[in-house]
Parts: sequence; C-alpha cells; structure tokens
Amino acid sequence: MSTTEAGPVRRSRRAGYTAATHRSILDAARRLFRERGYFAVKVEEVAREARVSPATVYSVAGGKSGMLRTLTQLCSAAPTVTANLEQIRRATDPGRVLDLVADTTLDLRREWGDVLRVIMATAPHEPDAAASLAVATDRYRSGLLLAATRLSGLGALRPGVDVRHADALLWFYFGYSSLFTLVEDLHWSDGDAVAWLRTAAADALLTPVAGA
Repeated sequence: MSTTEAGPVRRSRRAGYTAATHRSILDAARRLFRERGYFAVKVEEVAREARVSPATVYSVAGGKSGMLRTLTQLCSAAPTVTANLEQIRRATDPGRVLDLVADTTLDLRREWGDVLRVIMATAPHEPDAAASLAVATDRYRSGLLLAATRLSGLGALRPGVDVRHADALLWFYFGYSSLFTLVEDLHWSDGDAVAWLRTAAADALLTPVAGA
C-alpha cells in the first residue's frame, strides 16, 4: 500500500469503527430506556451495556439527550415512511392512500413503538426530549397532510370535509393517542387496532361509494 493510500484507508477504518460504536451505544440505550425509562438510566449503565467508556458515550452519542434525540430522528426518518410517502404522491385510489397511511402507522408501531413510548413519557419533563418529539411530530404530520391533500385532489373527500379537516381527522385516527389507547389501554393487537382505525377513518373522510 502506498503512503498516499494509507491515510484514506485509516480514515475509512476509523469512520467504520465510530459508526459501529455509535450503533452499539444506541442499541444499548434503546434497550435500557425501554426496560427502565429514560430518567432511571445512567450514562454509565449505557456504557457498560455497550462495552465502551462513559466518555465515549458522550463524545460519540452526545450523552442521554443525544441518544434519545438520535433514536427519535431514526424513528421519524424510517425508510418505510419515505417509501410510503412516495407511493401516496402517486396513488390514484383513495382507499390505497388510506392503506398506505395505515401501513406506515403499523410499521412505525411495530418497529419504533418502544422509542415513541419513551419519548412521549419523557417530553413533558425534559426540554430536549420535547424538542425532539416536536420535530418528529412535524415530520409525521406533514405526511398526513400529504395524504389529506392527495385525497382532496382525487375528489374523494366527503362534502364539507376540506384538506384542513381531513388532515385533522387523519391525525385523530393515526396520530399517537388513538393507537396507544387501543393497544396499551384496551390491549388490542397492533394489527386489529390499525385495521379498525383505517375503517373508521374511511367512514369519516371518504365519500361513500354508490351501492356499497
């Protein structure tokens, strides 16, 4: 290997090590936050779980607030969200639009429900967590607004329901509260809860099909 090649190789290896360390720290934090709650977990415990020093947790992951912020960002930018939003833009069937909203909700619940529970429990008591939740919520709601706008463009909304009302109804049915109530409080399965919300949303939003 030439001298000119050695520098980039070392930098690449160092970047790879840092990325792997970051993932290990986030995985450890996620497990501990899920099991014990944000406030009960100490940086030293995350470090021990991830097999790094506490100083590394601060330098690589930004401490507890940095870890929770990154987990929230990963949740709101999940690949399934991006893919489904693109399909919503292209959808020509109103039912398909609602299917995609429901699918996104279900996927997020199954993949990131633990993070959502932690951030929602932490946000009222921690300004950094509240700011992270606000950013994630804005991203999520922008997707619901896209769905409402698409439904309007397809001429599918009930008389008297405009984009603003459709956006509000989608947030009511597919926001955090309704799903968590059905699953956490009433012990419905994820699939049953989202299926019911999808049906209820269609009844509230869409013009009935003649003869249906």
